[in-house]
Amino acid sequence: MHDIFKNHIAKFAQVTDDEFEQIIKFFDIKKAAKKENLLEEGQICRHHYFVLEGLLRKFYINEKGTEQTTEFAIETWWLTDNFAYENQLATEFYIQAVEKSTLLCITPEKRQKLLEEFPVMERYFRFVYQRAYAAAQKRIKFLFSFSKEEFYFQAVRNHPEFIQRVPQYLIASYLGFTPEYLSEIRRRLLS
Repeated sequence: MHDIFKNHIAKFAQVTDDEFEQIIKFFDIKKAAKKENLLEEGQICRHHYFVLEGLLRKFYINEKGTEQTTEFAIETWWLTDNFAYENQLATEFYIQAVEKSTLLCITPEKRQKLLEEFPVMERYFRFVYQRAYAAAQKRIKFLFSFSKEEFYFQAVRNHPEFIQRVPQYLIASYLGFTPEYLSEIRRRLLS
């Protein structure tokens, strides 16, 4: 399992095997059951999660009282409420395991010590945040440029394995659809 994280670091920063053995000690392994909430609205956000295996989602409860999914994370993706995590504030979000998941997690305190002892990890996290920011920008552009139906068709075209894996009601939540409306769109797509 640790090889997944080691290989991910290697994409952005060079660390020796010995350094990695020290780096990994800053992280805890967390097993999450399907539908387990790792973070709930009102809690202080104490962890940044790296998905070794499984699928997470981040959502909030909107003014209508329904869940609005804002992000997903599959293997080798990071997920947290960045603002609440960086500032150690209460979150407005939930983070939930969609599938049984195995995660690495790190607290802000441990991350700070990690960066002091292994400055090369500063480079790694910079790339992680840059990619996350770029993905968020692209998602916003898609939301403004495409109708929700077109946004769904883009997702099906660009990430078919992801769309197959995520339950349809959660994709509907992400797109702001009712599950029934998404079923109607899928019927049109298949016909």
